[in-house]
Amino acid sequence: MRERRFERFRERAVQLDGHPTALRATRWLRSQLPGDSRFGDALSTAGQDGPQLIGRRVSELQPGRASAAHELGLGALQLWQGLSEASGRGRGSEDVTLLFADLVGFSSWALEAGDEACVELLRAVGAEADAAIRQAGGAVVKRLGDGLMAAFEETGQAVGAVCDLRGRLAAIEVDGYTPRMRFGIHCGRPRRLGGDYFGVDVNTAARIMAAAGPDELLVSQHACGDLDGGRFALGKPKRLKAPGAPADLHVLAVTSRT
Repeated sequence: MRERRFERFRERAVQLDGHPTALRATRWLRSQLPGDSRFGDALSTAGQDGPQLIGRRVSELQPGRASAAHELGLGALQLWQGLSEASGRGRGSEDVTLLFADLVGFSSWALEAGDEACVELLRAVGAEADAAIRQAGGAVVKRLGDGLMAAFEETGQAVGAVCDLRGRLAAIEVDGYTPRMRFGIHCGRPRRLGGDYFGVDVNTAARIMAAAGPDELLVSQHACGDLDGGRFALGKPKRLKAPGAPADLHVLAVTSRT
């Protein structure tokens, strides 16, 4: 008797959990909460903060059907994420300095060097890049093939990381190849989603990097505002004429004075 009652209760709970009215109510509630109302997908849970880590686990428990309880669980994490970001992690409201970098001439060399040498080189470059960025106070956001994207609180930190990294790269040699990178820096207020950043400022930083030559660092004029002139030498501003870049974007070549 008790087992039958429990089974009826379970069936009723499942019916209510998947009822269209309950689903509409929980989705409406999520649309009113702070944070990302679509929190729970692979994009929004890609980071390493508490909400993202737990969000991935909750998403893995999706029962294979629409579930109001599942939505409520993600809604609680969404609220946590939103309040955390509002308290200082920046989600479109805080200035972030973005650094893009990639290897120059890597693809051509890789065709001759082979996979083993390529992996060895990428590991060596990755280790030095991680160290330079971390010691400067930044963090690697993601890796992009033979390049990367990193975020910093201040432009001076990003430029310092680049200057350090160039020296580190000079000490690496794999199969006759010494890696050289090009760099682009821009400051803005990109939208943060999970562990990544999105928006026009991200695209602008990537465009700036693409315009740089080997070993060259280009920085948007806007991002140069807080640079220490005693530490860094700034070139003459020039308009960046690149597809997809803002029409009024000017960049400067920046080097270290030491």
